[in-house]
Amino acid sequence: MDRRSIVVCAVVGVLGLVSALLGFIAEAKRIKGSQVTFSSPSECVYPRSPALALGLTAAVSLMIAQVIINVATGCICCTRGPQSAASNWTLALVCFVVSWFTFVMAFLLLLSGAALNDEHGQENIYFGNYYCYVVKPGVFAGAATLSLASVILGIIYYLTFNSTKLVDDQTGGIVMGQPHPHQDPVFVHPDTYARRQLA
Repeated sequence: MDRRSIVVCAVVGVLGLVSALLGFIAEAKRIKGSQVTFSSPSECVYPRSPALALGLTAAVSLMIAQVIINVATGCICCTRGPQSAASNWTLALVCFVVSWFTFVMAFLLLLSGAALNDEHGQENIYFGNYYCYVVKPGVFAGAATLSLASVILGIIYYLTFNSTKLVDDQTGGIVMGQPHPHQDPVFVHPDTYARRQLA
């Protein structure tokens, strides 16, 4: 693995860990139902919580990691599957697709969890009783887990796709038969070609 690959993987890995760690901290710091009080029968009073800032920072870290891995790799959509038999292009494509899917899910969960955690003063009435909105348990934790999965799959995609490009660059993208180095040359009499053309 070259120096550039090590730097890209290290930066993306650190950003992914930061995103996941902040997601788990936001899960611990989110506003729970037991912390909400009522100043009146129809008004909810929420305590202050750092979950909004934690969720937004985790989402930004995850987005930067995803951008770095995709810019460093290049466009997989613009590349046809290589012809070399030793290629892992299919694995790279699967990791690319699943990485984007987990990224979108984690990003949306982080943003929605952060936004819903900051909805102060919102209440709803059911059958004459007032209820206050709080973020459900597991939203931030699920986003953190998906963030880790997205970054790990992104790194696998990056390494696999780059090794595939390296193999194709060395073979020229075409597998051709090479003469055996110890094979004696075969001479063909010039009349052979002339006879084929006359026939």
